Amino acid sequence: MEIILKTDVENLGFKDDIVTVKHGYARNFLIPQGMAQLATDSARKVLAENLKQRAHKEKKVIEDASKLMENLKKAELKIASKVGAGNKLFGSINNQNVSEALAELGHQVDKKCIQIPGNTIKSLGTYTAKVRLHRDVAFDIEFDVVSTKK
Repeated sequence: MEIILKTDVENLGFKDDIVTVKHGYARNFLIPQGMAQLATDSARKVLAENLKQRAHKEKKVIEDASKLMENLKKAELKIASKVGAGNKLFGSINNQNVSEALAELGHQVDKKCIQIPGNTIKSLGTYTAKVRLHRDVAFDIEFDVVSTKK
């Protein structure tokens, strides 16, 4: 069954993509949750017109996201955390902590746009997170998890 996504759906597609899914997934989950609509002929025509009108607006959004990406690549990101025996952290570091560290440097990035492999970090070291600013602008950012000084 072909559907048009109304929102970004993890591991399926981005907003306004036309994707093929199983009937049950579409009718029992995506459509009732408001995440998708059936890809009828009239819905496809409306989508095509909306995409045409939005094309030049999106060009500026992509340029802004690319500039932010260049600034973030230059930034040195260090996240301080309390450490116990064997370089194990008290607690863990997740995408919220990375978002807060970027905000301290003056770059607002939503925590939902940051993915850390394994979702949490529980020891000191250098790690890489994937940052997706736009569907066409995604990159990896390195950050260090360091011990807080007492």
